[in-house]
Amino acid sequence: MSQLRTVQVLGGGSAGSSTHAGSLAAGLVARGVRVTVCAPAALDRVHEFAATGARFAPVPRRSDPAAVAALRAACADADVVHAHGLHAAVRAALALSGRRTPLVVTWHTRAHAEGARRRLVHLLERRAVRAAAVVLATSSDLVDRARARGARDARLAPVAAPRTPGRAGPPAVKIRAELGAVERPLIVALGSLVPHHGYGTLLDAAAAWRLLDPVPLVAVVGEGRERAALRRRITAEGLPVELLGDRSDAAAVLAAADVAVLPSRWESRSTSAQQALRAGVPLVATAVGGTPELVGDAALLVPYADAGALAAGVARLVGDPAERDRLAAEGLRQAASWPTEDDTVAQVLAVYDELTHPLAR
Repeated sequence: MSQLRTVQVLGGGSAGSSTHAGSLAAGLVARGVRVTVCAPAALDRVHEFAATGARFAPVPRRSDPAAVAALRAACADADVVHAHGLHAAVRAALALSGRRTPLVVTWHTRAHAEGARRRLVHLLERRAVRAAAVVLATSSDLVDRARARGARDARLAPVAAPRTPGRAGPPAVKIRAELGAVERPLIVALGSLVPHHGYGTLLDAAAAWRLLDPVPLVAVVGEGRERAALRRRITAEGLPVELLGDRSDAAAVLAAADVAVLPSRWESRSTSAQQALRAGVPLVATAVGGTPELVGDAALLVPYADAGALAAGVARLVGDPAERDRLAAEGLRQAASWPTEDDTVAQVLAVYDELTHPLAR
């Protein structure tokens, strides 16, 4: 049987989708699949897709003719094209126009928009899911949303986060020393710097944490359009917050934390929440989207945009080592119940097989 050929298309969206694509690429290559990853060059510098054994083809996050033509060329001999995120799905659909190559779309997250842009997002969602042979949605509400937008086949496909390093050992000690958090608590948030990730609320909470002794350091791993505004506020208010940008060792930074925070407006199946629990890091997260189902009783849940509740929850954990240990143990138990990376790869391969061998269903 000839080698299966797949192209994974990313649009430079969430860090979680890029992490998942890298994990999936590695798993597919290990199973003999020929994988090409098409993404903006900046993503490859962070995630090093070629290190998975995949071929990397730089394609900018644009929908102009030159970018679509580059993507079309990369997909020329693919048996299946798999787009991660709605923008990537629309561009992949354009690139596949006139071809019979099946398109799989993994829908990782909801776009948050108001006013006229909300209508545009609605149209984008419709176009993306209707172009797909199969939509793999990472939470039940996204499955429902895809079906409402006209998806032919929408399925729940929980995305497994890659295994993270443990909290103990030289990597964690080195990272804490680098950040200046050897003798002070380290609070870590991981995710792109966009409004719906709730970093304004996180800064509100950080102002309250200045009253703690010692004052915790808040480290935010991720990049995005809100960086300048967040930096101005951190400087103006003297907040104990460092914006670390994108880092290839993001999972190790998270694993070095005393407490992880996830202050988002909405999440499906948060990669950073999975990484935190798997690493035994206590998590304080907003009770939104798929997060309560994901974490169960293994995290401290607070309302969205409630800086007081977020500040109090983290302060409680910082001051109570026994409670941190209890949550860490609960997190490890909860994580053991989740699908593994191997499970995720197996599910995706089964979908590819359905699409490339339809008579074998």
